[in-house]
Amino acid sequence: MEQNNRSNDNTDIISLGGKAWTAYVRVILTALFLFLIVTPAAWSASAMAGVIILAGSLAVVAYQFLLLRSFHLYFDDVGVWVYSGILPWSKGITGVKWRDLDEAVYFQSIGSWLFKSYSIRIAHRYTKSSEIILSHWTRGDEAVMTINGQHQELVRAGMLSSV
Repeated sequence: MEQNNRSNDNTDIISLGGKAWTAYVRVILTALFLFLIVTPAAWSASAMAGVIILAGSLAVVAYQFLLLRSFHLYFDDVGVWVYSGILPWSKGITGVKWRDLDEAVYFQSIGSWLFKSYSIRIAHRYTKSSEIILSHWTRGDEAVMTINGQHQELVRAGMLSSV
């Protein structure tokens, strides 16, 4: 299915960024809880339990960090795509083709304005199950304007129907 969505020739891919630093706050809070509260409590019960909890905590925090780093939003001549995943069975690309794109929007709040970290939605024209929803996106407002601008250019050029 991935081959149907991608163009056959080498076209320009325009990167629209990744997760903002605000997405990592939850990972840091989880790490602090695991390393400063759970691990010492387990260690006081048993050294073996402490080692197991410490190893598990390291694995959980490393996985969450790497997963956030794997998100990448981009577009090409076929559509808008998001890549994510670090484990072989969870890696993948999902997206919306230009012909099926309804609109891209971002959600504003005082926090998103202050930290330039927005939630964005790239809507599919026909079905909600195929839309892209991303939270904590760095400069999501600019990504949305770029996507909508490119979509309008394609419509004006007659490459897509506006209906």
